Amino acid sequence: MAGDEKAKAKKEQLKGGAKETIGRALGNEGATAEGRAGKAKGDARQAKEKIKDVFKD
Repeated sequence: MAGDEKAKAKKEQLKGGAKETIGRALGNEGATAEGRAGKAKGDARQAKEKIKDVFKD
């Protein structure tokens, strides 16, 4: 289960980063902001999973 969540986090980070980059290239501030938000969501999910791993033992 934890592996699934870690994979989701990585997917969100990559998808958000790509959307942010594309938004910047096209000059689309909305897409850039959405990309940053997606990336931040992935970062938060990854941090949560790391904390769970620490307290797992």
